[in-house]
Amino acid sequence: MPNACATLWPTSSTATTTPCEQPAPAQAALDDASQEQRLHRWSWLFVLLMQLRQFLLPLVALLVFGNRGDRDEMWSYLAALVVIVVLVGTSVLQYLTYRYRIGRDAISVRSGVISRNRREIPFARIHNVVVHQNPLHRLFGVAELRLESAGGARPEAEMRVLKLSQALALEQLVRHRGQGVTATPAATDADADADADVDAVAPPVDDGVLLQLSTPEVVRIGLLSNRGWVVVLAAVGATFQLFPDGTVTDVIEEGGRQALGYANGLHPADWVWAVVALLAVAAFWVLLRVFSVVLAVLRYHGFQLSEHQRRLTVVSGLLTRLRSSVARRRIQAWTLRESPLQRWAGRRHLRIDIAAGVSEENQRRDLRELAPLATPEATDALVQHLLPQVQWPPARWQPVQQRGWWRLSLGTAVWVPLVAAAAVWNEVPWAALILLWLPWSAFRAHRQMARMGYHLDDQYVAVRGGWWQRWWRFAELDKLQVLRLSRSPLDRLLGTASVWLDTAGASGSVALCLRYLPDAEARAVHARLSEALAHRRLRW
Repeated sequence: MPNACATLWPTSSTATTTPCEQPAPAQAALDDASQEQRLHRWSWLFVLLMQLRQFLLPLVALLVFGNRGDRDEMWSYLAALVVIVVLVGTSVLQYLTYRYRIGRDAISVRSGVISRNRREIPFARIHNVVVHQNPLHRLFGVAELRLESAGGARPEAEMRVLKLSQALALEQLVRHRGQGVTATPAATDADADADADVDAVAPPVDDGVLLQLSTPEVVRIGLLSNRGWVVVLAAVGATFQLFPDGTVTDVIEEGGRQALGYANGLHPADWVWAVVALLAVAAFWVLLRVFSVVLAVLRYHGFQLSEHQRRLTVVSGLLTRLRSSVARRRIQAWTLRESPLQRWAGRRHLRIDIAAGVSEENQRRDLRELAPLATPEATDALVQHLLPQVQWPPARWQPVQQRGWWRLSLGTAVWVPLVAAAAVWNEVPWAALILLWLPWSAFRAHRQMARMGYHLDDQYVAVRGGWWQRWWRFAELDKLQVLRLSRSPLDRLLGTASVWLDTAGASGSVALCLRYLPDAEARAVHARLSEALAHRRLRW
């Protein structure tokens, strides 16, 4: 793990891996458990900026559209001023009323003016610690700290803002005390037993870098992804939001007529039109790649995954630096994904699910990506290192019967003919070309069913699927919470069933599900898993 005392992340690929000691001033403050502490004196400013960002569009709409008609312009300006004054007052009051105290086993947070709240957060219950620093934070030498527990709809505590040294020292304190040294035995028996079992296979390691992405590798992330669409769609949405109704469409129509008129005046040949269309598509594709690379550099620059005392820490970001850590025992499930471009480049993407909630604005700020992009050998080695008690990848996958492969393209076989018929009915005969999608859909469904499979042993369960977009998903049996045997009407017709598995913090579009098994096999798998769960202690 890089030395975090001087900066939130390593500034070069040759960062040292010596342990970081807590800064003396911050450590002295943390050692005084009986003293309540305030946030940084500029914290009200950051809260105000956050609130202004949320109210930016309403304020702009008030100033732009509030002056229309016969109303006096001063009313709109006065209303905007009142809103800003209220936001400033709210921010200052939040700073004056927010207190926190570091105890031996927990963090106590007190906040609120009219409705006063006091929250006790045991160290052993904190699953994820996030230290967030944007450019303005770095300018003031501060950082935002978030403490997350399992299943919460929002972080247990959001400290906006602390000195950077205090935030890092508090993160280290949570990391060390969260190991169960000072927590009650009842709270950590399960984790201690589980860690003891794992340590029997592989003892804990000291500070070490497990994965580090160089700048060329970060650029490759952008080239192999479609993140550029985020910029394009955001720009389109902002354009329609900021300009009056009809203005954007009028500009596009007028510009298109002028361009088409100018082109027709040149009397180009058909092949010229084809070349121009291909060049336009190529230019748009290159623009998307550029946007994707920019977003990848902003997010993953300096990405480093390290391990210290059975806790994983990820540091990344160019302008906004994010440092997130989670205990290894909190990992609930694992997901490997591989797009066609990534497969062509020999790369994969490794994500994890942890028992923590979604932060504000439904944006996950906790540790989710262990390997944004790495070779299959590197991802397999990372999984094997973090799960030494399992054998990954499995020596053999149990295949799924090919009977009923057509069910995967059943929806396409229904709506595509309907769309084509409606288009022909409305005198758009060329739209019947959409029927060409049917054979491709059938071929893709057949290949997807051929690649489906699962693996089940005494340690973990894994499923795989996809053909064009491939994925693997697996979880330890000790992490499973719910089992469900499901049979749809189509399953009853074909004599199949599916076994659905659930873990804490499940996310993403890939479900941990053993699909389309023969009914007898599905019931046998369900019975085996039920017996295993009944005799195992849940670890989360």
